[in-house]
Amino acid sequence: MCKFLGFQVFDFVGLSELYYAGSHGMDIMGPAQGSNGIKASGVKSYDGKGNEVVLFQPAKDFESTINKVFNMLEDIVRKVNGARIEHNKFSVSVHFRCVEEEDWDVLADEVRAVVQFFPTLCLTEGRKVLEVRPSISWDKGKALEYLLNALGLEGRPDVFPVYIGDDRTDEDAFKVLNKQNHGLGILVSTAVKETNAQSSLRDPSEVLEFLQRLVCWQQNHT
Repeated sequence: MCKFLGFQVFDFVGLSELYYAGSHGMDIMGPAQGSNGIKASGVKSYDGKGNEVVLFQPAKDFESTINKVFNMLEDIVRKVNGARIEHNKFSVSVHFRCVEEEDWDVLADEVRAVVQFFPTLCLTEGRKVLEVRPSISWDKGKALEYLLNALGLEGRPDVFPVYIGDDRTDEDAFKVLNKQNHGLGILVSTAVKETNAQSSLRDPSEVLEFLQRLVCWQQNHT
């Protein structure tokens, strides 16, 4: 059995024919038989139902380093009221949304102090979250390109990619769609901000309504 961050999503969805991506696209699982006649590159393993799958993990060599960082940061986070730490297999997230504002800088300084001992890692900031990731040329934009290729959908005029995201790290995927000049990037935010997305929705409830309308449109045109 493989250890895969996306199992959390897989257990919820339960469809072995889909691709699942976690840890900023550094942990991707897809069906071993591929899609549209295209075989995805990766290491063969098995999903939660015993089906053969392919794992694509460009940051696999960082797994032990990420484990060390997580253990060090866990001790720090435990001492800060409201802070929460999340192990994403190939990245570590320190959430401070529920931390008192006067403690934000102290927490951030302590996280930076730990990360500086690991030159192969980098620290980025998202929506009330500090994220420790491998310093490799890989992001959600490259993951999007990988998935389009693995699904055999890259460059097809009859396919219109839609990417929905609410974090700074999603900007890399929005940039890819803009570069291809084909597809739609949607930012989820209640605030007006600079973005590479072409459209926006305010919250998850609007995302649900958008997806429901998209499904209805597809059903009415097939």
